[in-house]
Amino acid sequence: MFTGVATALATPFQADGQLNLTAWEALIEDQIKEGVNGLVIGGTTGEGMTITDEEFETLLVKAIEIAAGRAVIIAGTGSNNTALSIQKTKRAAELGAEMAMVVTPYYNKSTQAGLIAHFTAIADASPIPLMLYNVPSRTGVALDPATVGELADHPRIAALKEASGDISVMAQMMAHVPEGFPVYCGNDDQILPYMAWGAQGVVSVLSNVYPGATVALAEALLAGDLETARRWQLRLLPVIDELFAEVNPIPVKAALNARGFEFGAPRLPLVPMSATAEARLLSAMEQFNEVRQ
Repeated sequence: MFTGVATALATPFQADGQLNLTAWEALIEDQIKEGVNGLVIGGTTGEGMTITDEEFETLLVKAIEIAAGRAVIIAGTGSNNTALSIQKTKRAAELGAEMAMVVTPYYNKSTQAGLIAHFTAIADASPIPLMLYNVPSRTGVALDPATVGELADHPRIAALKEASGDISVMAQMMAHVPEGFPVYCGNDDQILPYMAWGAQGVVSVLSNVYPGATVALAEALLAGDLETARRWQLRLLPVIDELFAEVNPIPVKAALNARGFEFGAPRLPLVPMSATAEARLLSAMEQFNEVRQ
């Protein structure tokens, strides 16, 4: 497990659509240097639904090699097909992933009983701990707090990424899980209130672009320094707003390109950021950079 920040890494593509492993290495080294404690490969931000199995494995193996034990490696292995999720989770474990992040099954829109059966089947078969991923805005189905409480009793279900965006739901999650069960914020604009409720860190999109600032915010909260945490959260909010002005990961790839990481364009059906939205994003980044100096 980790405390603080895990980055939901974007996936870098060259102009020809192939992986850019040079950019991948540069970003991971930057993340670790800035104090990030976990790296998520092939999640939502990593375009996990449109990278091939071969690309996923290449990214995972390379990340493990680069990190060399300096950050927890978390593989995004969830899908709406339970058998496929089991297969991908086992393969990620074979390749060296330390944890698997498993999203609620999208499109199928399972009942809560189905969600329990789905996650239990994956956990029963998994050699590594699972992080449940609740993001109803993406999947169309939400984990109920009582469901999370029941699943948390499984020995290999070890954490929750809570990205409903509803602070009241977060409070209910904390009330239903066992004491000490790790819950992570999944929304960069809500790091402060989620961690104030007891989340032990964040799985962040923002930290692709500003890892050091995101780490500083999380560390302030872990230390109980709310005044410093409020300052960081408020300073970062304009950038966060623009990072989600279009569907993730369109803006974060534009931001990484602006920082010189050469992450290229997102893969279809996503398209590059509109010129108007990108101008607002770059302006927010410029203003944040000026304030930091």
